[in-house]
Amino acid sequence: MRWGPEIDPLRIACGWEPGDLGKPWLLIESSAGDSHPGSVDLGRLVEAVREGALEVGLTVGRYFCTDMCDGIAQGTEAMSYSLASRELLAMAAELHYRSGHFDGWVAVSSCDKAIPAHLIAAARLGAPVIFLPGGVMRTGPGDVSVDRVAELFARFQRGEIDEEQYHRRSLGAAPCSGACNFLGTAVTMQILTEAMGLSLPSAACCPTDVPEQRQLARSTGAAASALVANSVTAGDIITAEALENALVVHAAVGGSSNAMLHLPALAAELGIVFSWRRVREINDATPWLLNLRPSGAHTADLFWHAGGVPRLMWELRDRLHLSVLTVTGQTLGENLEQLHDDGFFEKKTAILEKQGLTTRDIIFPAGAPLAPRGSLVVLSGNLAPRGAVCKRSAVVPEMMKFTGRARVFDGQKPALAAALNGGIKPGDAVIVRFEGPRATGMPEMFYLTAALAADPVLNKSVALITDGRFSGATRGPCVGHICPEAAEGGPIALLEDGDLVTIDLETGTIDITGTNGCSRQVQEIIEVLEGRLSSIKPWQPPLGRGGMLGVFTRLVGQADGGARISFE
Repeated sequence: MRWGPEIDPLRIACGWEPGDLGKPWLLIESSAGDSHPGSVDLGRLVEAVREGALEVGLTVGRYFCTDMCDGIAQGTEAMSYSLASRELLAMAAELHYRSGHFDGWVAVSSCDKAIPAHLIAAARLGAPVIFLPGGVMRTGPGDVSVDRVAELFARFQRGEIDEEQYHRRSLGAAPCSGACNFLGTAVTMQILTEAMGLSLPSAACCPTDVPEQRQLARSTGAAASALVANSVTAGDIITAEALENALVVHAAVGGSSNAMLHLPALAAELGIVFSWRRVREINDATPWLLNLRPSGAHTADLFWHAGGVPRLMWELRDRLHLSVLTVTGQTLGENLEQLHDDGFFEKKTAILEKQGLTTRDIIFPAGAPLAPRGSLVVLSGNLAPRGAVCKRSAVVPEMMKFTGRARVFDGQKPALAAALNGGIKPGDAVIVRFEGPRATGMPEMFYLTAALAADPVLNKSVALITDGRFSGATRGPCVGHICPEAAEGGPIALLEDGDLVTIDLETGTIDITGTNGCSRQVQEIIEVLEGRLSSIKPWQPPLGRGGMLGVFTRLVGQADGGARISFE
């Protein structure tokens, strides 16, 4: 009997039977709700997980805390709540598990902040856990997916398409439930969760309209029993080697730069040192293999039909730690060998064949990759002493090295207006500052990047640099996570219009190299910045900011540590 005589009768009042009380108790924690397509149908999966768990003798409690939709919040002040919501969802899962006296749990989530939140909660709880990614939607009519809508909007704003064309094409971009099926943060985090061994093989990116998803959910519920019985905890699975596997997979898929907030935060919760030097080494040594939008051609539902994460990891197996434990009870290597021997990869191609595609159209071989290096570049220099990130796979060759004139904006809104109204010119280095974690909660620059990407001249002649962050749908030379941020007095706060900024994605550097349009020596730059620093006032948070965003911005750390809150 658990401590407290009231527990058992209160559980009976919830509909449990007396015989349930002596069984292991399993929490199913989900982000189900009407908040967005990735969460609206999770209740169906929760029920399937519950069925599988009940069949193997577990007693189940279903708890919910839904997440917000970054797509619905984009371009508004609501986007400032996005990263903060990760902390809230993690705390909710922690609250539900601890207060319910559970023995293990299943995390059912689909999207940008819910999956990272559940990962952070798994690390904090140190309990048996298995993840069920909620899957992806299919592609809309005319091969339009959600990542194309912002570009359609920018074209509509510029008068290139009329209102009827815009609405007809955009309203069909999300035709059913599931995560947005381009390689944004949601799909990236589904992939990385499976890559770390926390979900059953092929669970990530499963299309929500295939019958296999329900069976995956039932199998997930059943698999929780062995984890509980054998006391296999999150810490047994999320090891330093498993995190390194996730980094290799991230490099190979061309994943969202937002993962470079979530993985450091996860590592910190586990006491694992997150090495930015190692991130750079892995990306320089790992080929880019996955041909998914926005950098590639296809959508994530087709990735699943091509064999999904297992097929990708099979291609990368000589670069992975194959001895790591997974939620199947087997090692990663044993899982992959079993799938290979069972003919799993060959069975998954029927849908592709109907579209005239093969697995190799989606997942390129390691010997003939899309590019010889991975997706991410870690940058540092006098503009970002503690680092910054750029998605290299989204950058055209002629922009791999760039020097431009700083065009400085305090916030995304005036920068977007300039991009739409001709205020950004070829050769500009667009600086968007005071959008970091402490300033505004670190919102995404989605519409701004889409507006620049949709312009055939600007997308090959302009760089965007910010202490905020980017959506996984970003294309072009976009440098985010500038650290320290402007609100912390970082060098980005000292930039002025006309300063020269040089980005070199080959050497991994980002530097202020001139002032007033003229190149300067290093010592001259230092002297100028020191003079400016003495004349600027320390940043102050807006008066009256309270509630969730106020707590987050006061307690949050910098991007290089995962922008996680700390009470220390």
